[in-house]
Amino acid sequence: MPATPLTVQPHDEPSQVDAHAWNALLALQRSPTPFMRHEYLHALHASGSATAATGWANRLLCLHRGDTLLGACALYAKSHSFGEYVFDWAWADAYRRHGLAYYPKLVCAVPFTPVSGSRLLARDDTARRWLLQALRETCEGSRLSSVHLLFADEADRRAAAAAGWSSRQTVQFHWLNREPRPYADFGEFLASLQRDKRKKIAQERRRVAGAGIVFSVHAGAQIDSALWDYFHHCYTLTYAAHGSAPYLTRDFFARMQRTMARHWLMFVAERGGRRVACSLVAIDPERGHAWGRYWGCTEHVPLLHFEACYYQPLAWCIAQRYRRFEGGAQGEHKMARGLLPVLTHSAHWLRHPAFADAVSRHLQHEDAAVGAYVDELRERDPFRRP
Repeated sequence: MPATPLTVQPHDEPSQVDAHAWNALLALQRSPTPFMRHEYLHALHASGSATAATGWANRLLCLHRGDTLLGACALYAKSHSFGEYVFDWAWADAYRRHGLAYYPKLVCAVPFTPVSGSRLLARDDTARRWLLQALRETCEGSRLSSVHLLFADEADRRAAAAAGWSSRQTVQFHWLNREPRPYADFGEFLASLQRDKRKKIAQERRRVAGAGIVFSVHAGAQIDSALWDYFHHCYTLTYAAHGSAPYLTRDFFARMQRTMARHWLMFVAERGGRRVACSLVAIDPERGHAWGRYWGCTEHVPLLHFEACYYQPLAWCIAQRYRRFEGGAQGEHKMARGLLPVLTHSAHWLRHPAFADAVSRHLQHEDAAVGAYVDELRERDPFRRP
């Protein structure tokens, strides 16, 4: 009896994909995150945050054999490079100067989310190779310039490299709990740092406390609509301060409240009974993993950003025995607060042979420079030496 043929099915919105099947496939991966859950991707689209109108046209791909979902990936046709955090503006400019169109391009990523994890949801390595082939064929069939696999995990990165894609490295800063004996409390973590780092953090925390700031922590269903309203107001103010518009709509966070509440944690700062700032952290309770996402304030208080975005979340992670806290994209200043440099990875396939070769050669030099930069950072390790 002949084998059931493999089918590749594109979708222009997440609601066309079975949520249970998608999440079940995600659970099989080596590096699942809440951001790849169907609820999260659906909220991005349904809220108007990541749609064709904002430059993120859904092209989700699913591989089926009969009724079985073998592979899937979140895929977008992009008309710009905003909200990606792996910067290819120079590539787009080079295309333009040679009379070629760089946009639209394909991006396999979670919009606005610089978090590493599984991108190619596959039942096995064979399905992962099929997904990469489907991505390339989609690009060629639509005559788009390129495909970009952003913040990929090790399994995806290796598969892409084996398929001849170019690899790229960037740097983030992550906090890792001590192993095998986790920190007992924030004080023990502080004691593990070099003296000048301990002194600076203690001074910063005293200044914030001395300004009359007190924090409350709200998890899951404890974050009610009023708190989400306040957070979104702060979030928009942060973008406004930089002269830009926020990526995520209020409806997106309403959907997070309804469908993914257990994955959110909010730190709210008050002074004299009045809210003055808040930060939002995403969490994976099963894996003990947290991600700093957004913050904002309605009153300026010196050093409050560090307390809300690092010290409060780290103290919570230590109390809950979490293994890891990711501080988001970039930010060398995070090292002084106990976050260490970590390499993140992306993979790229360009349809134009000459540009593909040029980019590949450029990335070899760039990766060497990034490696040297990380080596230099590690020489400035903020922790006490034994």
